[in-house]
Amino acid sequence: MPDRKLQQILTRYKQGKLTDDDLLRRLSAQMFESLGFATVDHHREIRQGFPEVILCEGKSTAQVADIARSIVRRGSVLLGTRASTAQFAAVRRRVRGARYNPVARTITANTHLVRTRGRGTILVVTAGTSDIPVAEEAIETATVLGNTVDRLFDVGVAGIHRILMQSGKLHQASVIVVVAGMEGALASVVGGMVDTPVIAVPTSIGYGASFHGVSALLGMLNSCAAGVTVVNIDNGFGAGYAAALMNRTPKAKDH
Repeated sequence: MPDRKLQQILTRYKQGKLTDDDLLRRLSAQMFESLGFATVDHHREIRQGFPEVILCEGKSTAQVADIARSIVRRGSVLLGTRASTAQFAAVRRRVRGARYNPVARTITANTHLVRTRGRGTILVVTAGTSDIPVAEEAIETATVLGNTVDRLFDVGVAGIHRILMQSGKLHQASVIVVVAGMEGALASVVGGMVDTPVIAVPTSIGYGASFHGVSALLGMLNSCAAGVTVVNIDNGFGAGYAAALMNRTPKAKDH
C-alpha cells in the first residue's frame, strides 16, 4: 500500500468519517489480499519502500495476470521478473500500459509513479554480450526502484584494455554491478579499481567446466578485491535491488 493511500485512510479517520472499527478493517484489508493461490503482500511497500515483485517463472499466465492486477489497482508500481511473452500478453489484457522487456524478461507498469531515490548513478557492467540478459534484469530492477542507471557492456578480461579505458566512468558510479560468466574474473578487476560497492553477478554462460555458473560463482566468492559482494547465479534482480538499496538517499532520522 502506497503512503498516499494510508494517508487518505488516516485523514478520513481524523475527520470522523471512519469509526475505530472501520479504520481497523481498512488497514487490515490494505495489508494483504488473498487470491486463493497467492497472498499478495500489499504492506511490503510500507515496510521496504517497494511493492512485492512477481517471480513469474513457475506461475501460470492467469496467476501472473491476477497478481499483477492486484498490485496495480492498489496504485503501486509493478515489476515482474522471468516473464514469458505469453505471461505478458495475459497481463496486458488486465493491466493498462504494461510494458515488456524481452531481453530482461521483465514486466512493468505504473512506472509514472516511480520516485527518484538514488543519490548517484548505478553502473551495470558485463564481461560479454551473452551476459546482457542478466544485466538488463538488474537495470530494469534498479530503474523502477528510482535510480539513474548506466551501462557498460562487453568489457571482459579477455581484452583487459577495454575496462581499463573506462576508469572514468567506473569512478563516477555510486554502485557498480558486474555481470560475468566463464571464470567471473571481471568482478575482481573492477573491485580493485574503485572505492565504491561492487556487486558481482555470476552467470551460467560458459562451457562444460563452468558448471552452469558455479565456476564464476566460486571465483567471485574468492575475489581478492575487498568490497566485492556476490549474489546468486543469474540473479540480476537481486543485484539490481541490492544496488538500489545501497544507492538510496538516507532517510532523515527523528531526534
